[in-house]
Amino acid sequence: QVQLVESGGGLVQPGGSLRLSCAASGSGFRLYILGWYRQAPGKQRELVATITTGGTPNYTDSVKGRFTFSRDNAKNMAYLQMNSLKPEDTAVYYCTARRAGSNYWGQGTQVTVSV
Repeated sequence: QVQLVESGGGLVQPGGSLRLSCAASGSGFRLYILGWYRQAPGKQRELVATITTGGTPNYTDSVKGRFTFSRDNAKNMAYLQMNSLKPEDTAVYYCTARRAGSNYWGQGTQVTVSV
């Protein structure tokens, strides 16, 4: 089992950057496929990015070229670097960890992109 805690959200102007962090506790972090989801007000939760156990990321089209997902297995940490932020990126962002049919979620961190 793994517990996840996100941090790094906040208010940023359009065009700005934020780096979200996901701290994991528990065993076997390196064995989990990690993901970032987001949910904007009144909208369904959507998958933003995933990263394999080997560190290969994949992104939804709307964030490609702007977001970078990375992981540090030695530190039990994952990061989402978000650049060129747009108002439509405003949402609560959730870190997830998936392995062998089990899926774990963090509590979420709010990202607001506004002037």
